Amino acid sequence: MRPNRPIYLDHHATTPLDPRVLAAMRPWWEENFANPHSVEHALGRAAEEAVEEARGHVAELIGADAREIVFTSGATEANNIAIKGAARFAGTDGPRRIITLATEHKCVLESVRDLAPEGFEPVILPVRPDGLLDLDVLRAALETPTLLVSVMAVNNETGVVQDLAAIGAVVKEAGALFHTDAAQAAGRIPLDVEEIRADLLSLSGHKMYGPKGVGALYVRRRPRVRLAPLFSGGGQERGLRSGTLPAPLLVGLGEAARIAAAEGMLDSGRITGQRQRLLDGLMAAIPGLRINGTMESRVAGNLNLTFPGVEAQALLAALPDVCLSTGSACSSAEITPSYVLGAMGIPDSEARATLRIGLGRFTSPAEMDRAAALIGAAWQRLSSTLIRSSTPDAAE
Repeated sequence: MRPNRPIYLDHHATTPLDPRVLAAMRPWWEENFANPHSVEHALGRAAEEAVEEARGHVAELIGADAREIVFTSGATEANNIAIKGAARFAGTDGPRRIITLATEHKCVLESVRDLAPEGFEPVILPVRPDGLLDLDVLRAALETPTLLVSVMAVNNETGVVQDLAAIGAVVKEAGALFHTDAAQAAGRIPLDVEEIRADLLSLSGHKMYGPKGVGALYVRRRPRVRLAPLFSGGGQERGLRSGTLPAPLLVGLGEAARIAAAEGMLDSGRITGQRQRLLDGLMAAIPGLRINGTMESRVAGNLNLTFPGVEAQALLAALPDVCLSTGSACSSAEITPSYVLGAMGIPDSEARATLRIGLGRFTSPAEMDRAAALIGAAWQRLSSTLIRSSTPDAAE
């Protein structure tokens, strides 16, 4: 990272492009810009081969077959295709119930709700105060015949990791399809579609040090999962996602997936140590600091912290040299308390005092020390100001 650059602790919003990914992409912008569908000539065939190699890397990351990977513009599109595609293909045949969690990403919650006018029943399950799904609650919901269950692998605000293997087993026992939004999980925790029994799984390039604007949807072949496409076109990507494939972006996604498969667990171990270093510094400086969500089942780079007595927006304004956020970047235009924290039973007043911290591959121990010092000092300044302003004037 460049000297004097702000400390970047917003890796759940996006990750920096790994230099190796940029190097892999560059030739497909400059030397061979051909359309990968133009297989009548050599440059087109070379682009097609590069795309298929990338497809293989993405498949290997999640234990899938390359033929089960459908490229998309990102996880939002993949989630929409998975949920709406499964529902619309099923139509009026069979169950009409779709289950998800109150803490899911907005694109999942809205996709489920969008299907209500089409005759589907959206069921939004609660989570426990630690952010985890209660399997007994899921079992009870599945007593009614259900088409699809969608549960996020790693929450984008709290970093809580759901027990996908256990959830998948319950879902399959009930005979429903199982989809997981793994945008925040890929490269951060081990993922195997067979182990978790996923039928559909969504990925995003820019959450794992790849380019923005590209992602993927895993669609199980055996037993085959059938989806209706969201829009019409030339029938690319098995007819599920028409449009010219962006070869440079897909090469970048593939290289990011390859690196994640090789190095992701090493990254996680190092990042866990740095997170503890940062947390220790913050705890020492800020009495009453609270962690939201379980620490026992949490992705390595996440801290979701409530800062007592201080509004999060004020704290952010006092930290120009640290890049942080209050929650999901996809909802950042909404100046409202986090619905994820609300679903965990956290009052609005405390949610407004909460920041999301996301560490990543390129953060350093020195940055953790500096961030702890800056955040602690900013909180102490704001707290002191609030205390003085609330104290009656001695002359009165």
